[in-house]
Amino acid sequence: MTIGALLADVPHTRPIPITSTSEDPAMLDRLRVERSQYEGPTGIVGVLADAAQQAGLPGVSLWAAVPHYAGASPSPKATLALLRRVEEPARRHRAARRPHRAWRRPGSAASTSLAEGDSEVAEYVRTLEQAKDTTDLPEATGEAIAQEFERYLRRRGDGEPPRAGGPGTPQP
Repeated sequence: MTIGALLADVPHTRPIPITSTSEDPAMLDRLRVERSQYEGPTGIVGVLADAAQQAGLPGVSLWAAVPHYAGASPSPKATLALLRRVEEPARRHRAARRPHRAWRRPGSAASTSLAEGDSEVAEYVRTLEQAKDTTDLPEATGEAIAQEFERYLRRRGDGEPPRAGGPGTPQP
């Protein structure tokens, strides 16, 4: 799965449009995506999708249309729209939905048992809840999200967030 964004004539006041494409016939139906009609310059996402197709790997490509006038900064709204699109197949799958409902309800047996008896997990859940509440605020920025993620990495690791190209950084 490749994920990208493109600058487009879309307003920031509306939901971010997501274009989902695949060249794999099984993926077209299974994930409810379309065949790409794009012809033109490409970037690394297009190159990776083409290489996967040539290697016989099933693939799908998701693109968020970001307002061109807001393209110079990270777009948490586009990130969220892409993540929601990535989760769609799981939401449609009934077997995956039943256990999810139990986890969603605060105070349910499934929800409570996750942190019960482990104060470290309970504290971590509280931290995640605070971070979620913060990112739901209109003034949440990409910078604030990055800072919170760095705090998380420090708490779980050696105290230093991974540096670009350093240990712990995914390699292509």
